[in-house]
Amino acid sequence: MTKKKKEIILKALKAAFPHTVPILAGFLFLGITYGIYMNISGFSFIYPLLMSLLVFAGSVEFVAVNMLLGAFNPLQALFLTLMINARHLFYGIAMLDKYQNVGLKKFYLIFGMCDESFSINYSAHVPYDVDKGWFMFFVTLLNHLYWVIGATLGGIFGSFITFNTQGLEFVMPALFVVIFLEQWLKEKDHTSSVLGILLSIIALALFGEDNFIIPSMIAILITLTILRKQIEKRGGWS
Repeated sequence: MTKKKKEIILKALKAAFPHTVPILAGFLFLGITYGIYMNISGFSFIYPLLMSLLVFAGSVEFVAVNMLLGAFNPLQALFLTLMINARHLFYGIAMLDKYQNVGLKKFYLIFGMCDESFSINYSAHVPYDVDKGWFMFFVTLLNHLYWVIGATLGGIFGSFITFNTQGLEFVMPALFVVIFLEQWLKEKDHTSSVLGILLSIIALALFGEDNFIIPSMIAILITLTILRKQIEKRGGWS
């Protein structure tokens, strides 16, 4: 690897890291919680380590604990995973343009695209002198590492730690509120954000809290696709 290449990679890492610091706090706490959950369910720390490293889907990993303890049913596991992570279909569509021309890094970016990495990579303003492909790669890699470290620590020390984790699940919703507010402040026009909120509220009222995510995302996708040109003209998308 040439010196110039190393400098490009290092600069991208330095630019990406500050964006992931809030994720670091959330993922470590939730990862530790997941590792503890696996531990008290009777699994060695190897399980949360490998699950977080190879699966990297927080909600599915929590659900997988019961699937591992229950009867072998691969079809149920498949459909449950698709239902829980169906939102990633929409993430993928939104990132089609951004993931172009990034080389082999695209494969890891696709694998490692969680909610948090998507939010950062989609909305962050990458400095002009930073390689966008490497920036997105390090955002994804760092978030992945945070989750693996948290889950592994929880699995190792879970049997020695006793504390009340009630309310800990609110860490990530709070994080998304902060990310949303940052994006709101960057926008010149708030049409897309307001539409997203209104359509989500309508879907919540119609389908309930357990089933509103997919309908709301479909409605948002269709609406923003129809209004895309108007919103872009007003500067509603950065």
